[in-house]
Amino acid sequence: MFHAIIKNYKVMFLYFVPAFLYCLYNNLAFINLAKYDPTSYSVLSQFRVVISGLIFQVLFRRRLTKIQWLSMIILTVGCMTKELDHQQIKGESFDLFFSLLILLQIMCSCFAGVYTEYLLKGRTSCGEVDIWIQNIFMYSNSIMCNGMFLLFSQTLDSTLQWDSIQSVLHIKVVLIIFNNAAMGLVTSIFLKNLNSILKNFASALEIMLTMVLSWAIFNVQVTIFGILSTSSVIFAVQLYSRNPVVNLK
Repeated sequence: MFHAIIKNYKVMFLYFVPAFLYCLYNNLAFINLAKYDPTSYSVLSQFRVVISGLIFQVLFRRRLTKIQWLSMIILTVGCMTKELDHQQIKGESFDLFFSLLILLQIMCSCFAGVYTEYLLKGRTSCGEVDIWIQNIFMYSNSIMCNGMFLLFSQTLDSTLQWDSIQSVLHIKVVLIIFNNAAMGLVTSIFLKNLNSILKNFASALEIMLTMVLSWAIFNVQVTIFGILSTSSVIFAVQLYSRNPVVNLK
């Protein structure tokens, strides 16, 4: 494995792009959540479906069909409706700066995701580099990017103090870390063999699953927003299935 890492060191530099973008995305999330209430933030974040489609067209030089775009728009509306089910959006005065920040955050996440698919499918010098080696590059670069952010923000010393480390070693935090790491590995396999457009549809199916399980297990009342959201997602998935994006190899 070490020999493979040394041999493909050039690929490691390519993964600094998505690693940096995800680092920027995570830090912008804290800034934007401080400005917007959670529901407004979640609603605005749903535009990632459409933005991912635009970036997909640019990187892979493929035009999505009208049916594919229509299904993605319906999916976006369905996801937004789901967020409205939680609480009413608070009236916020329009702020151009913070609006651009949340747009930048969405762009970072979408471009990083589609670009990672671009790398995994060998559209650059990645070629036939093993997917697990590419995951090592991705995660090691992410650690370095976050370390550099802490260094420039002058918070590295406080982060490495025992009190800070001890809080991370809490069992629930460790489980969350392992869960997110596993999700990242599964996502890389998904993007390698399928595509980022289908990933958005697969992620949206959690709306229907969550509503059914919440009703069955916790006896949570099914609301009109939940019904509309689930119906929209089901219709969008059914519409997309008629003309899906052909998986790129």
